[in-house]
Amino acid sequence: MKQNTAENILKSGKNVFITGSAGTGKTYLLNQYTQYLRERRVYPTIVAPTGIAASHLGGQTIHSFFSLGIRESIDEGYVDFLLDKKYLKTRFSKLRLLIIDEISMVSPEMFSAMDMILRGFKGTDVPFGGVQVVISGDFFQLPPVSRTPKDKRFAWQSEAWKALELQTCYLEEKFRQDDSRLISILDDIRMGEISTTSEKLLASRHEATLAIDTPTRLYTHNLDVDRINQEELEKLEGVEKLFVCDHKGTEKNIEKIFKSSLVLERLTLKKGAVVIFIKNNAEAGYVNGTTGKVESFSPIDKMPIVRTTDGRKIKLDMEDWSLENDSGKVTATVSQVPLRLAWAITIHKSQGMTLDAAEIDLSKTFESGQGYVALSRIKNIEGLRLMGLNPMALRVDPLILHVDSRIKGASLKARELVESLSPEAFASQCEEHIRHMGGVVEKAKIEEERANIKAGKPSHSAYVTPTHKKTKNLIAKSDTLIKLATNRGLAKGTIVQHLALIKEEEPEFDMNKYKPIEETFGAVETVVLKLMTKKMPENFSDDGKLRLKPVFEALSGEVSYDDIRLCMVFMD
Repeated sequence: MKQNTAENILKSGKNVFITGSAGTGKTYLLNQYTQYLRERRVYPTIVAPTGIAASHLGGQTIHSFFSLGIRESIDEGYVDFLLDKKYLKTRFSKLRLLIIDEISMVSPEMFSAMDMILRGFKGTDVPFGGVQVVISGDFFQLPPVSRTPKDKRFAWQSEAWKALELQTCYLEEKFRQDDSRLISILDDIRMGEISTTSEKLLASRHEATLAIDTPTRLYTHNLDVDRINQEELEKLEGVEKLFVCDHKGTEKNIEKIFKSSLVLERLTLKKGAVVIFIKNNAEAGYVNGTTGKVESFSPIDKMPIVRTTDGRKIKLDMEDWSLENDSGKVTATVSQVPLRLAWAITIHKSQGMTLDAAEIDLSKTFESGQGYVALSRIKNIEGLRLMGLNPMALRVDPLILHVDSRIKGASLKARELVESLSPEAFASQCEEHIRHMGGVVEKAKIEEERANIKAGKPSHSAYVTPTHKKTKNLIAKSDTLIKLATNRGLAKGTIVQHLALIKEEEPEFDMNKYKPIEETFGAVETVVLKLMTKKMPENFSDDGKLRLKPVFEALSGEVSYDDIRLCMVFMD
């Protein structure tokens, strides 16, 4: 199917499954459709199974949007628990159109969980609560991560999938690859039969010389990625900056945060380090998966300043990773700079990326689809340096091979159906869909919205101010620190960081109502002065700032890190 036919099916308002081999423009098609919707003041929600995948369309993770925590599956009791959350009621009441990207990595249990939650919040037994569902992905690519073998691995095997009655769009025209030789290799993998020609061509790329000096390196295991990143960091000149996380909560709960996220206990950076963001923060201008280089470090608070791959300059603040119990109470928090080194990345994190060149090691492949994903990241065979290959590397799941022809057949039927409509009937369907979504169909309003979007002032968004300045704007009507955190919808630790920045920028700005009680402030001040006087090197960071840990330990852990940081905001 051609992209314009698929776009017409999307515009008609049907539930749609967009698929096709890597590089056929699935993400481009979704971006075109979301642009079309936003010009008509319809705002889709975009989710994906991982933060990296979500970043390709400016979305968020399924776990985050659906408040799943670290759960893969849920029951009706959990849905009842979520129904008591006011913020979720607001979130889901506005949801009219849901886009789910990288569906190959979504388990049947997770797919069913989304269905259950939307049915619950929409108060209807209609699949996914009656919202339009657009699903995108390629089942030849990476499957869901599973610790135990399962009878059903893929989202399409769930009852929720069948209930959606999806129109299938199997895209066939390749845009990423411009090399017939590479396309033949990828087609061989999808057919489950590797030709002698493809084998010889891959062998010719073993440790081949590339035109690019520092290609992205793709590996199957985190251990290799970590080793390479450390080696590259050591090659850089300049002083290392070490960022040690702050945390609170039990050791067990803190460990859960580290296991369920990419946050690091200790992060070492240098000027020139290649990095990847590991947190979503639309206000600050980055999402999980944004890449860039460390350009410098802030003279105010010594935090890294990153120039992203697309040229934007971002000054980092600490971010919070929190763990909540079933009652919604935060049981542990880790605060750290939201970055990791990224000279090398795992194949899992590369899905959806397009690379000019890559050094790929498939010698330790352990999952079907890994080799296909890695090889399909590049544009042509000359951009490949292959470091190793094992028998698993070029395999795909036999079940997907079996159903692929049925998916293509469904796509043919969907194309015939939309092409059978008269131009008048098709236009009427499109208008009806936009009206149902609460959008506008008048040409003048659409042109007005296009102009607003082009000018950076779409009707649904306000001027984006720095996040700590938004906190400052709420200080006047927030009597306590907890009230300020509640009004901003942020963790207390994040608010304290904002106060520190406000104090540095405007020393005379009055924030005394947030000053800790005299007993706490006096105790912290006494310890800080003693440590500053002793000047023991281990108590200070490389930039000369007093670390929080020695203060915390000197106070026998009786004052939290957040309160220590808050006290230091008010010290001259």
